[in-house]
Amino acid sequence: MTNMIELLNKQKLVESMLHNQAMPRQDLVETVVHKTHIAEFQTLLARLSATEIADSLATLSIDDARRLWEHVPDDRQDDILWELSDTVREALVGSREPHNGQGQMNAFELVNGRLRQVAITCRQDLADIHPIWIDLLNASKGERRAIGQHYGLDLPKPDEATDLEVSARFYVEENDEVHLHSNFLLDREGESRSVPVALTLHHDILFTVRNEELPVFRLQRLRARNQPGYVSDAKDVLLDLYGADIEYSADALEEIYAALGQVGRQVLSESLTDAEASGILSDIAEQEDRNGRIRSNILDTQRMVSFLMRGRFISAEQVTDAKEILRDIESLNSHTTFLFDKINFLMDTTVGFININQNQRISVLTTVSVIFVPLNVIAGMGGMSEYSMMTQGIPWPLAYGAFSIGLVFIAWITFAVLRLFEKRKAKSFIANRAKSAAGHPRAALREHV
Repeated sequence: MTNMIELLNKQKLVESMLHNQAMPRQDLVETVVHKTHIAEFQTLLARLSATEIADSLATLSIDDARRLWEHVPDDRQDDILWELSDTVREALVGSREPHNGQGQMNAFELVNGRLRQVAITCRQDLADIHPIWIDLLNASKGERRAIGQHYGLDLPKPDEATDLEVSARFYVEENDEVHLHSNFLLDREGESRSVPVALTLHHDILFTVRNEELPVFRLQRLRARNQPGYVSDAKDVLLDLYGADIEYSADALEEIYAALGQVGRQVLSESLTDAEASGILSDIAEQEDRNGRIRSNILDTQRMVSFLMRGRFISAEQVTDAKEILRDIESLNSHTTFLFDKINFLMDTTVGFININQNQRISVLTTVSVIFVPLNVIAGMGGMSEYSMMTQGIPWPLAYGAFSIGLVFIAWITFAVLRLFEKRKAKSFIANRAKSAAGHPRAALREHV
């Protein structure tokens, strides 16, 4: 703001000096100075947000505000007009109404039992409609304020309550406004996260403010437009949004089931390399995070629906629908618990296969080490002088050739003995299991199952 005032004063001073002094080619000098001033304004405005520019316009005198407005780019004017009061806006642009910027604002009227969607592009669109639901997507602060002023409330920013405790995300204002800050699931391929949405009930109108498009909202609009009698008031829309979020969460859980089924088939295959096990562990961790996010989203919805029931904000018929939503939530909670157990089982099994692979490598190294122990002893004896004395009458190629053959034979004997011990140990284990099965058939049956 200070930089804006200083720039305006400096430019007015320079222009006054030019007008009061006669100089050669004065028109050219004034043109150059004017272009310089325009460049300075554009540089300054580019660094400021729409809210900061609107605050500056509201503080300046009308003449200075008009001077500044002349340099505002056309593509930013509507965003700034949403931020201005009616008095300042009329002084700058007359009766011109700001139009919708990058966001999407829609109102929904109930006509013959169906929702009729009306796009809100300017304030005049609000004059002739009687909506039960107004949905603001990526709305700027000025757009939220303008919509709120028209209906007599203050619309919050969606992510304002994300740092609050859960119990503080739903409350009632003195004018009976019901505020809810909920998380809705956004589950796409390779991406699963919760998106905050601010919901407000005021004078039988539901206001939803969000920064991202969500499948739940698309589904709600489609159903309400195509199914007569699907909703009857704003509270029906609110409950149906929560119900659709639970359905969407259930679909996401089914996808986790399918993904874990594929992972399970890989884990229970006959062979599993360390590289494959590493990829499987990554997939399992991803599904675990996804399942946890869905469970958190479900619990958030459960709190909001319970709050609406406890506060008696909904009718008896809507309480029945809310109880149905809570029953669905209880069912999904048991499914998420089962998935957590399955994820832990698959993770333990995968880690077990990694340990088996490591044990096999260690077993091979141990076998090789055992085989070479007697060979090292004999090789040490062969390097002694006594061995050379014993083979003085034998040509050295023949002597050392026979010695090498003897080493190979001893290595084969050692390997055969080790294999014999392993087979006997395996037969003993199978025999013990057979005796256990004969003595305890039920236990054997459970083990088989």
